[in-house]
Amino acid sequence: MNNDDVLVLQNVEVDYGIVKAVKGVNINVKKGSIVAILGANGAGKTSLIKAISGVTKVKTGAILYKGQSIKNLAPYKIVQKGITQSPEGRLIVGTFTVLENLLLGAYSLKAKKIESENGIVKISRRKRIQKLLEEVFFYFPILKERRKQLASTLSGGEQQMLAIGRALMGEPDLLLMDEPSLGLAPLIIKDIFTIIKKIKDDGRTIFLVEQNAKQTLKIADYAYVLSCGIVKTHGKASELIKDETLIDAYLGGT
Repeated sequence: MNNDDVLVLQNVEVDYGIVKAVKGVNINVKKGSIVAILGANGAGKTSLIKAISGVTKVKTGAILYKGQSIKNLAPYKIVQKGITQSPEGRLIVGTFTVLENLLLGAYSLKAKKIESENGIVKISRRKRIQKLLEEVFFYFPILKERRKQLASTLSGGEQQMLAIGRALMGEPDLLLMDEPSLGLAPLIIKDIFTIIKKIKDDGRTIFLVEQNAKQTLKIADYAYVLSCGIVKTHGKASELIKDETLIDAYLGGT
């Protein structure tokens, strides 16, 4: 494991009884990068991301985050270590306001101490939350405008922005994203992917699971292609996007 590896998966297997969803997968995610996991429905993508976040149990193999094992830890402990997820289907709370949904994402935050020019400074939980809200509203100004609205009144694209914003409220070092383009119109997808790239450029590491291969490969640094729970190929996104045969064979064409 290199010093710049934030996340390493070694021979990870996930099964549901007799069904093996993930079969001996090896993946490296470098700090400050977008690493994409691509594949059609049933490829094992969601099982993989759920294994990382602790929602699904790993049968064999290792999951290392910053050199430490997080295999089969409780999800809340994984969040406390600095990994949050924007889940497939968004899973926002429709009866809560936009602001209340965002604050849910900050539930694990506590006051913390940091080094500064004046020595050790303590930052209160309230100040941390306020700073993160400002960050989310910078990426998604529409959420600030609609912060008092019920989440159920938002459009699909706005709900996806809310799901990403809620994950950012946990102040993650590693942001997991499961199918952020699912069910969205093409123009909205383009906007969402532009913002994901911006989040990465601002210093976060992103692990992105997607079916939309072309859009994903435009913003990713590296990608793995899954089929039937196995990594069929991997490489720099800038190279994989040129391989039309690969895209047609494993990613559902253009």
